Amino acid sequence: MALEQAKHRAPYAQIAAHYTEMITSGHLQPGELLPSIKALSQEWNVSTATAEKALRQLRAEGLVRGIHGIGTEVIDRPTPMSSGSQRQDRGRRSGSSWGAGERSDSHEASVVAAPADVAEALDIAPEADVIRRRRVYRDRHGIVAHSTSWIPVEHGKLVPQLADSARLSGGTSLQLIAQATGRPITRRIDAASARLLTSADAELLELDPANLPTEPVVVMMAKFIDSAGHVVEYGVDLGGPGRTWVTESEVTQ
Repeated sequence: MALEQAKHRAPYAQIAAHYTEMITSGHLQPGELLPSIKALSQEWNVSTATAEKALRQLRAEGLVRGIHGIGTEVIDRPTPMSSGSQRQDRGRRSGSSWGAGERSDSHEASVVAAPADVAEALDIAPEADVIRRRRVYRDRHGIVAHSTSWIPVEHGKLVPQLADSARLSGGTSLQLIAQATGRPITRRIDAASARLLTSADAELLELDPANLPTEPVVVMMAKFIDSAGHVVEYGVDLGGPGRTWVTESEVTQ
C-alpha cells in the first residue's frame, strides 16, 4: 500500500522519500554526502528547483544539513516527536505514521474502562468500555514517544483488529474506521502541553522511576472527528525526555 501510494507523490516527495529510506535503513551513514542539486535533477529528470525542494524536505525532517562549499551531509540527530495530526497526514500520504528514522514496537491493544479525561474527550460515560491501543515510537537515539489511541468500543465490532495487539494492516486506525463506517474524518483538534514525568510515565518510557528527569516533557493530544460529528479517536503522545515538537507549513506571499 505504501509503495503504491508513493508512486503518486509529487516528484520532490519521491526523491525525499528515497533518501529518507536510504538514511533510515543505514545505506547512507552520518557524514556521507548526498548528490548535488544538479546531479539530483539529472538523475531524477526533474528541474533544479524540484531537486532543491527535495533537499529542503530532508533538512526539515532533520536528516541532513547543508554545509557551505561542501554539500548536503547526512546527520545523526534525534527525531522530533509528532502530533496526532502529523501522524495522520503521514498515514494518508504513505500508509505509515512513522516519522523519518522512526520505527514502532511494543504494540498492545485491549478493552478497558475509560478514564475520566478519555471519557470526556470521546463523549462517553466514565468507566465505559473503550479500546486502548498503545505503541512506542523509537529512533536510533531511543524512545521518541509513547503513543496511546483511545477508540470507542463500537468501532471494534466493525474493525475487530482494533482490539488486537498486532500491528494494524490495511491502513491506520482512522482509515480503517472511515472505511467501515463510510464516514471520513473531517476535523481534528490538537492540543499540546508540557509536564513533569510521573512514576507511571517512567514505566511507559522505560525510565528508572527513582531517577526521573527534572525537565518537563512534551505531551500531544488530538481528537479526530468524522463527518457526522462523532469523535472516533482520541490520541495522547507522551514525549521522551529531551524530545521537541516541530511543525512546518507553507507560507504564501
